Amino acid sequence: MTAEFVMDLDEGMTRYFREIADEMVSRFGISRSEAVARINERYQDAEISAYPDLMCHEFPEYWSYGLYYCPDESGRLPTGDEDDDEGFDFSALRVRPAPPKGSALWTLKE
Repeated sequence: MTAEFVMDLDEGMTRYFREIADEMVSRFGISRSEAVARINERYQDAEISAYPDLMCHEFPEYWSYGLYYCPDESGRLPTGDEDDDEGFDFSALRVRPAPPKGSALWTLKE
């Protein structure tokens, strides 16, 4: 466990999850504390291997969309790849609710 993430991560995976948080901050305009809380909520019970875990086969931006948005009616989410996402209807996506403030998932101050 690190100061920000509630999962047991090695140094490489800590960097990877920080990159996911960075993507969420820059793409969606949310605070870093909210981005980390969303990551903690999704992966708190996951068994994550040492870097490079299997999830590292995708870029951090790929995971950021699923942490922030609910899939559209067809089950699709953007991938973070401009070519793949060309013409994607972002207006069809709903933002996932953030974890409740004050929960243990919010490890960083606003």
